[in-house]
Amino acid sequence: MTLSFQGYVELPAHAHPGGFDHAAVHGGLARVYVAHTANDAVGVIDSAADRYLHSLPGLTGVAGALVAEAENRLFTSNRGENTVGIMALDAADSAARVAVGVRPNGLAYCPARHLLLAANVGDPQQPGSFTVTLVDVDKGVRLADVPVAGRTRWTVYDARDDVFFVNIADPAQIAVIEAARPTQIARAMPVPAAGPHGLDLDSERGRLFCACDSKQLICLAARTGAVLQELDLGGAPDVIFLNSTLRRLYVASGDPGMIEVFDIEAMRLIETVMTEKGAHTLAFDAQRSKVYAFLPETHRAAVYLDKA
Repeated sequence: MTLSFQGYVELPAHAHPGGFDHAAVHGGLARVYVAHTANDAVGVIDSAADRYLHSLPGLTGVAGALVAEAENRLFTSNRGENTVGIMALDAADSAARVAVGVRPNGLAYCPARHLLLAANVGDPQQPGSFTVTLVDVDKGVRLADVPVAGRTRWTVYDARDDVFFVNIADPAQIAVIEAARPTQIARAMPVPAAGPHGLDLDSERGRLFCACDSKQLICLAARTGAVLQELDLGGAPDVIFLNSTLRRLYVASGDPGMIEVFDIEAMRLIETVMTEKGAHTLAFDAQRSKVYAFLPETHRAAVYLDKA
């Protein structure tokens, strides 16, 4: 067994439809921040004690959460109001808001430039609404809106090459934006599977892992886009996280509700853990080697310890 079940963290009941969405971890503070979309709030969990602490309210349609740990900052994508939230974690009840594009979702951050990228889902009924927005978080200003080829999914920042990678659902590709020249797409890498969704980066070996709606996991060379490996998944995936220490990848699928664990050196599936139908999102605390699966039907988080 790879993931050892530790128990549940009970979370507030949903006030509206929407469940949970993306989550992020501050390892030093032992905090998990999860977008509780149904409650227009971010739920905060103590990952040392595995207990719910409180919520950060007033974030309309919050879809994404991202932590800049060195700066003690939390960023949120507030899809219901087309803004990103920027908050210091010692004053998280006073978030600054910056207007971005239509229905922001994925977030990535370049700390050296204090540059936040918001990947906007857009609206098919609004021409030109498929974009990413770049924000100067120190000044709290919107720097640029960059058109992309289609609906965005998740995004990550690569510090080694100083670039952002953004999944595009259709046409299936990963858009590359250079942080030094963030007002244009530098290049696009085709993905040989429908619906790129979850995305993470193996910095050690320069690989991207892209989980696609067509139930495929694609491994690409980050610099060239060359396809290195294609693996089958048991469900249509959403959030993925890389455990760089244990060299494992966790892939969440809401239907049927499971986590698939892959060995990224052997590139093989090593375990499937059933969670709950609709549980499409995860958090990973690298410092404590814990995985949190957010369960929308029972409004709680299942906690797993990954053992070497």
